[in-house]
Amino acid sequence: MNIQEFIENFAAQLDETDEALITPETQFKQLDEWSSLTALSIIAMVDDEYDVIVKGNDIINSDTIQDLFDAVKSKRKPGAD
Repeated sequence: MNIQEFIENFAAQLDETDEALITPETQFKQLDEWSSLTALSIIAMVDDEYDVIVKGNDIINSDTIQDLFDAVKSKRKPGAD
């Protein structure tokens, strides 16, 4: 699991935002298309791709994509790469 792969998977959930604009420092809740439905898509993507359950509080407590990546990474089982 690496940040670039996470960014690509995150960007795939967005319809209107150019993937090139998504970086670890992106404050994803500030994106024009961010909504509760987008948050649900991200939660589903994390479950599918990383076998990790993130909750609403994980998203609320994350400001940047790096923050969310770190939260997901901390919940992964050891050796689950």
